[in-house]
Amino acid sequence: MSIATIDQHPGSAAAGSPDSPSAARAVAATKVYGSGDATVTALDGVDVEFAAQQFTAIMGPSGSGKSTLMHSVAGLDSLTTGQVFIGDTDLSTLNDRRLTTLRRDKIGFIFQAFNLVPTLTAYENITLPMILAGRTPDAEWTDLIVETVGLRDRLSHRPSELSGGQQQRVAVARALASRPEIIFGDEPTGNLDSRTGAEILDFMRRAVRELGQTIVMVTHDPVAASYAQRVVFLADGRIVDEISNPSAELVLDHMKNLGA
Repeated sequence: MSIATIDQHPGSAAAGSPDSPSAARAVAATKVYGSGDATVTALDGVDVEFAAQQFTAIMGPSGSGKSTLMHSVAGLDSLTTGQVFIGDTDLSTLNDRRLTTLRRDKIGFIFQAFNLVPTLTAYENITLPMILAGRTPDAEWTDLIVETVGLRDRLSHRPSELSGGQQQRVAVARALASRPEIIFGDEPTGNLDSRTGAEILDFMRRAVRELGQTIVMVTHDPVAASYAQRVVFLADGRIVDEISNPSAELVLDHMKNLGA
């Protein structure tokens, strides 16, 4: 289901500007599955940068490699050849323990399925990654995040007592709470109705504009992509196009061209 359009406001001039440093990048990223006749090249020498304080959407036809790209840049999957950097850190140089630590400390995730712990309250779910890392949550920052996503009166509720939209707000707040260098969203509004999805996307855009976060989102929905500042298009494992300040109509036109 497409995301309902709500009022959109341009981000600040500083957010995602050409002078912004790279929060993450892939260099000659290649990912091959299988062997022989069953070989599938999911990524084919991809070079891409994701600027700090920018909201980027990744789009492409089914099987284009968009999810593989996001998972590889997020350190959830390894490349066959090439490099991925989070900031200045080359993920290929990290062992499993250091990679786990980097994902915990520098990367946030928002998934379509929410992935909340059912026995914990909303507040406990939000602060769980920091507690597991042995860090004391920053009360002022956490309070700002809670206010931003509109969860003030739901913090003591468990996931079963929350609507789908409220659960995804908790997931967004959890991703933001540890102040990661970059947040990855995998179809984060895919399980939500149009209006609720629009609210979540607006929260994500505000996190970039007002809180200085960096978000990279995989989506199939042109309207969802229009909330981003930049859209990168993949086809057959390669980046084939990108646009800035997208509208839903412009994104749809580009997707139709890819299909053709």
